[in-house]
Amino acid sequence: MNKSIVLTLVLVFLVASCLVVAKPAFSSPGVAGDSWVSKAPMQVARGGLGVAVVNGRIYAIGGSTQKGLSTYYADGIVGTNEEYDPETDTWTFKASMPTPIVYFSVAVYQNKIYCMGGYTKNATVTGVNEVYDPATDTWETKAPMPTPRALLRANTANGKIYLIGGYASANSSSGFSYSILNEVYDLATDSWTTKAPLLTATGSYASAVVDNKIYVINSNLNQIYETENDSWSYGTPLLGVFGGVAVATTGVMTPKRIYALGVISYGESGYAVLSENNVRVYDPETDSWTFGADVPTKRQEFGVAVVNDMLYAIGGQTYDISSIPYVSSVTPYATNEQYTPIGYGTVPPKVSVISPENKTYTSSNVSLIFLVNKQTSWMGYSLDGQETATVTGNITIAGLTNGLHNITVYAKDAFENIGTSETIIFSIAKEPETFPTTWLAAAVVSVAVVSVGILVYFRKRRR
Repeated sequence: MNKSIVLTLVLVFLVASCLVVAKPAFSSPGVAGDSWVSKAPMQVARGGLGVAVVNGRIYAIGGSTQKGLSTYYADGIVGTNEEYDPETDTWTFKASMPTPIVYFSVAVYQNKIYCMGGYTKNATVTGVNEVYDPATDTWETKAPMPTPRALLRANTANGKIYLIGGYASANSSSGFSYSILNEVYDLATDSWTTKAPLLTATGSYASAVVDNKIYVINSNLNQIYETENDSWSYGTPLLGVFGGVAVATTGVMTPKRIYALGVISYGESGYAVLSENNVRVYDPETDSWTFGADVPTKRQEFGVAVVNDMLYAIGGQTYDISSIPYVSSVTPYATNEQYTPIGYGTVPPKVSVISPENKTYTSSNVSLIFLVNKQTSWMGYSLDGQETATVTGNITIAGLTNGLHNITVYAKDAFENIGTSETIIFSIAKEPETFPTTWLAAAVVSVAVVSVGILVYFRKRRR
């Protein structure tokens, strides 16, 4: 190995710990959040509906439009499908689902919406699996659930959809039976398998996915499923509540959290009689709960969607349970309320440098290639601790001298948060041309030319 290359590699380790990098001077005020505003309501008021997001649009599907005195398992079940555009705050009707259902599970994979299970007319539990494609506004039927269930959630992780727990059937004594089942749908093969069951059977729970872990939250329980090793554990429970719906924020615009909404407290009779309108916030890293701002409209059985880390609580219904299985004063809602999560706008951009790498280059021109996980208002880089240079994207840094270099990339978002990449240490070791490469080659060519000339001359003399 050339001595200059060896020396450069040694210097990488000696200098790495004492780098001085020029960091741009920007403030990072952020926006606090934890507040609600009302948005345009749905065109059809419904409770027990499914809500999903594809390409920034929200789809409110199915549910029940029942009003007044009704059986506990909803009447008025519809297949209505409405699309909401958060940018224009408008709703549009789309193709209705083939099988009207209520209290079903909904999941999104590769921009398609999967609607599974639930109740059909007369409280019939179904295992239906119908898929909606927003791009074509069409539906198709897939392999049904092995075990029909209702009041369960669907969670997408590792390219599969997990349907856990729920109510397996209705009966005359209690109206339902809890399930511990964990059935997994493989989208690639349109087939089902069974995984490790719940530690404790549950139905009508709140659930969300964070980092491929599924959190099943209900009735003083927080059961955590590791999809990668098919195992369960317990987390800190959400005390004194039953049911509700949960979603997870992505960590792009607000810290990564699970938000549980629409939970129900137990009354003195033991039945779920009072809907709480607060928001419960779970931090998976600390396994702890806090409270968020109250939901403005007190209701149950609504759907929640997340767009750009903003939450939308859509639809729902209110009712009082006088005796099982009857209810009274059922009122459906078309309400659409937007929640700005706690700490919204305080998360800096995540910057990842693809090139250069921590290695030695033999060219004085090196590509600067990097990725940013959100929209930015400014980007720049600092080379060797020099003043930060503004860039609009990937560039080539030319004319680098032999030796050790370091580079750090920055990105600023609309909230003035600055994201900083890892500092990349690399070196340039372009070997100089050594004796007698250049002049010897020229001399050889010259001698060859002269030799040819002399040879031609003597041949002519002999003639």
